[in-house]
Amino acid sequence: MIVKKLHEAGLRSEHAYAAALGSIGLSLASWLTSSKREDIERADRWGIFVGEWAPTFFALGLALANYERSDAESPDGFDQAD
Repeated sequence: MIVKKLHEAGLRSEHAYAAALGSIGLSLASWLTSSKREDIERADRWGIFVGEWAPTFFALGLALANYERSDAESPDGFDQAD
C-alpha cells in the first residue's frame, strides 16, 4: 500500500496539506510573475499547471489522515489488512 509506505517514510497528513496550500500560493505567485513578463495566455498556463498539484496533495493528505486514524485505533498498532 502506497500510503503505508509514505507514512513509514515519515510523510504525515500535515505535510501533504502544507504542500497543497503551498501549491496554491505558488500558483498565484507564478501567475502574477509570468503575467508581468510574458503574454497572459502563457501566464494562465503556468498558474494552472502549478495549481493542479493542490487537489493531489489534498487527496494524499486525506489518505494519510485516514491511515493515521486507523493506525491509532488498532489495538496492536498494526494495520488490520496485514
